[in-house]
Amino acid sequence: MSAGRGPRGLCAAVLAALLWVAIGAAAAPTALWLDRDGRPGASVRDALQLLSDAATDGLVPADYGVDELAGRAAALGRGDVSAASLQAAFEGDLDAAMQRFLHDLHFGRVDPRSLGFRLPSPRSGGPDTAALLHAAVAERRLPALAADLRPRLQQYRKLRDALARYRVLAEDRSPPGLVRATPPVKPGDAFGDAAALQRRLVAAGDLPTEAAQATPRYESALAEGVRRFQRRHGLDADGVLGRKTLEALNVPMALRVQQIELALERLRWLPELGPGPVVGINIPLFRLWAWDTADPQRTAIDMAVVVGRALNTRTPVMAETMRSVIFRPYWNVPRSIVRNELLPALMRDPARLQRDDLEIVRGDGDDAQVVPASPQALALLGQGKLRLRQRPGPKNSLGLVKFVFPNAENIYLHDTPATQLFQRSRRDFSHGCVRLEDPVALAQWLLRDQPRWTRERIEASMAGTSTLRVDLSRPLPVLLFYMTATVMPEDDALHLADDIYGHDARLLQALSARRRR
Repeated sequence: MSAGRGPRGLCAAVLAALLWVAIGAAAAPTALWLDRDGRPGASVRDALQLLSDAATDGLVPADYGVDELAGRAAALGRGDVSAASLQAAFEGDLDAAMQRFLHDLHFGRVDPRSLGFRLPSPRSGGPDTAALLHAAVAERRLPALAADLRPRLQQYRKLRDALARYRVLAEDRSPPGLVRATPPVKPGDAFGDAAALQRRLVAAGDLPTEAAQATPRYESALAEGVRRFQRRHGLDADGVLGRKTLEALNVPMALRVQQIELALERLRWLPELGPGPVVGINIPLFRLWAWDTADPQRTAIDMAVVVGRALNTRTPVMAETMRSVIFRPYWNVPRSIVRNELLPALMRDPARLQRDDLEIVRGDGDDAQVVPASPQALALLGQGKLRLRQRPGPKNSLGLVKFVFPNAENIYLHDTPATQLFQRSRRDFSHGCVRLEDPVALAQWLLRDQPRWTRERIEASMAGTSTLRVDLSRPLPVLLFYMTATVMPEDDALHLADDIYGHDARLLQALSARRRR
């Protein structure tokens, strides 16, 4: 027996060929992609085009081996390859690449739970991409299948359009130089880099082309373009070229492309939403929207919010169901706040309990027993055997109404007495819950199908004397999500935010690790 032959006389090469055939047959039905002569058909061309165009959805064509597959397809088309084993291997590899692409397009490339996000698994209860793929090949409708599997959200479509525009800007090999200045530069000041600033604003769509100027000064037209740029980048729209504005102006367009790509990935994580109303909070943009349908043409509610501090009390990303509104709520102070902030202050100054409408209680619920303040009660409070809460009223940290969607983190939306914070451009000041700029408007919208809950009754309940819980007749999804690139409904323009929690950086690491595997 010659070297390399098995016990049945088959050489290793034949065994390998049979293995390739088996793999190809397992991955896809026989001759799914190739015709009877082993030549690529129209579906192969459609598949390779979809893989080549994966970047339009923020995906990476190289992840699917499209160049290598295209070369093999060309060889098969020329008749350079006739071995059945190599044809079967091509079928299996193309089928696997398309399954991976369609999976990534619909579900995303990274499981959000691996990053600590409290979202349902995007893979649970989803479509069988393999079965859909094979049916689409048989019916010659691959492009239509890809369109069907993209998230059916208007925001996704708009971000794809924005991605195409920003790719053109990023690929421009003759961009203006950095916008340089010693800040601050105010309207009317001399500014030698006015021409470069103008080109950047025109390229980004913040300044009309006809608003050209030839003078080396920071004129009013340029300042108006800067104000629009500032609004789109979460900055104070004062028209002044300060340090933060100059830094944002000089961010490379390639990094803005990256932000849009990450936003598209995160939209693929979101659960399928029904036709009914939805509340969504974009954490880094400090914004809440409410829609009457899951894919809206316009928003019903649009307001500023305050979210958790970036340093140590971040608002979690989650998807839950809003179920009730509570007027004049108690604030049950979380143990971490009691231990780290309030208890040391109370030990120094027990009179703060009375000044801040705080009380020590035993037991759960609003009817918990109030315990008189004493050194012993404070000691038990520190041990976690008693609770601290704040009575309803104008001093209450939750304001006069809160919106409840039960979750493990005890996060909710609420009113706030600290309304001055809504004037800030960056609004991460809370302990994790979300403070609302206009809670009355949200309450009115949530209770709109209960006619007796008029705006007047809502305001009267907030100004009343007792705590009142109202269950929603139709609980609805509430999404706390994180996207540093969003097309805003107010102006239909792309808005870009700072990565305040570092989630973009972590997602980039996860995607890089996936590609290395």
